[in-house]
Amino acid sequence: MESGYVTTPFGRRPMSLALLARQQQASQITPGTARNKWKLFRSICEGRHALGVNDRALTVLDALLSFYPHDELTDEHKLVVFPSNAQLSIRARGMAPATLRRHLAVLVETGLILRKDSPNGKRYARRGKQGDIDDAFGFSLAPLLCRAAEIEAHADQAIAERTELRLLRERVTLSRRHLAKLIAASMNENIPGNWEVLSDQFHAAVGRLPRVASADILRAIHSDLQDISVNVINLLENHVNSLNVSANASQHERHIQDSNIKLPTESENQFEDTAQHQPTSNASLTQNRTLTSTTSSLVHDHDQKRPLQQDQNRITLSLVLNACPQVSDYGPQGRVTCWKDLETATQVIATMLGINANALGEAKHVLGVHHTAIAIACILERHDSIRSPGAYLTNLTRRAIQAPFSIEPMLMALIRAKAFDGMDKAH
Repeated sequence: MESGYVTTPFGRRPMSLALLARQQQASQITPGTARNKWKLFRSICEGRHALGVNDRALTVLDALLSFYPHDELTDEHKLVVFPSNAQLSIRARGMAPATLRRHLAVLVETGLILRKDSPNGKRYARRGKQGDIDDAFGFSLAPLLCRAAEIEAHADQAIAERTELRLLRERVTLSRRHLAKLIAASMNENIPGNWEVLSDQFHAAVGRLPRVASADILRAIHSDLQDISVNVINLLENHVNSLNVSANASQHERHIQDSNIKLPTESENQFEDTAQHQPTSNASLTQNRTLTSTTSSLVHDHDQKRPLQQDQNRITLSLVLNACPQVSDYGPQGRVTCWKDLETATQVIATMLGINANALGEAKHVLGVHHTAIAIACILERHDSIRSPGAYLTNLTRRAIQAPFSIEPMLMALIRAKAFDGMDKAH
């Protein structure tokens, strides 16, 4: 738009100071400013609420931009398009003439386009001898280029708000799911605690969630759910700690009762010395395998006389599934409904993770079938941070042989990590 150019509306449309201000603003384009028209249109669509336009007005603006012959909006080109109402209606998806005029007025009122009316109100272009457009009358797109930075800022803000809203919805959904399952499991297993009060607080917080929630409402509800989550985790940790104290006392008493059994430490030391000092040969490898087999056999005989404490009455299937939800994908028909399903799923997982049959059999003998299945489910849940699942399971087996061992801390660590993951993201 030419600097200092002022045009008044044709016909009965009145002139206003606001229209004059918009014309002056459109004439103040910084030299060298250029924008891709379709990228700028996308920004207008993103920030449409801040700009005050609706989807129908955007359809008309899309049609107007299609009449501009260049991809780049720049002050070096004429920024006036002059389509007839009939052609504009076709490109506006067959919009009715009255509707078209109404939304053109909306685009003008919001300052996205300007009218440049001819003396007779028609839209046309006047061309020079070389065929170039000397002057044109129709709709000026100069305001789009003048307000490009403002439009892009509105788009960035709208995208940021939409992203925050999506993240808040995800956090609230995860908190609702975790709390609902943990509270239900705790009440079903009769774990000591004020679960009725916590359940009422949970339902009261969730009940405030409207059908379409704003970011402020979601943020407040998520904060309340996190407070409830802290109380739930504290009760579960206290319960597990009390059970671990009882389990440790029971295991120490069993060790005293079986103190007449002597572990084959001499055989193990002999095997270690042999492995360190003898050269590698076929005969020495055969002897090492024999010693390893003898040691394993002695340890198995010892474990048969003094089996590992299983704690199956304390560890429920629902607790395992809450801590390790991924294991359900490998169960029969994609779900785990009983201990047998869990064992079947972990057989598949063990093969997938590369745990060999010897390590798996050793773990089942020392830890028990159920505890081995739980351990593999925990390993699956943390597989991103475990370099060698087979070596990890073997290490657990050795620890169970050497000292009292409980699988519960692994489960509770996973539950805590899932419960507090939303809090970390929120901060």
